[in-house]
Amino acid sequence: MAITYKETKEFTLQELERLFLSVHWESGRYPEQLKRGMANSGQVISAWDGDKLIGLVRGLDDGETVAFLHYLLVDPAYQGQHIGQQLMERILEKYRGMLHIKIMPSDPKTVAFYQKFGFEAGGNYTAMELNQMR
Repeated sequence: MAITYKETKEFTLQELERLFLSVHWESGRYPEQLKRGMANSGQVISAWDGDKLIGLVRGLDDGETVAFLHYLLVDPAYQGQHIGQQLMERILEKYRGMLHIKIMPSDPKTVAFYQKFGFEAGGNYTAMELNQMR
């Protein structure tokens, strides 16, 4: 079946939970918060195999100067098919003209992937996080 891409912020709790847990992300244990978060996001682009959610990228932005890409994930059963690349290309097109587009890779193995799109380490700052799920 052909992979389709949608610009939607509407997902079921089960779709989000399954996808996020497929990549072992802790946030998958909080599908209700994920659902509300997607609805409040600036941009969400998803990948589908029929009616199965298999990938997603989300952007948080102010509409003019800065966008943060948060959540780029692809179901492991579908990795290696350039779905992540398609998702990135589509969201970067949405943010064309934005002054800054930022991403904080949580896994060092993904840095090379983002570098292919022109991302590079910025300045002398280090990303910081307050994780309230702990």
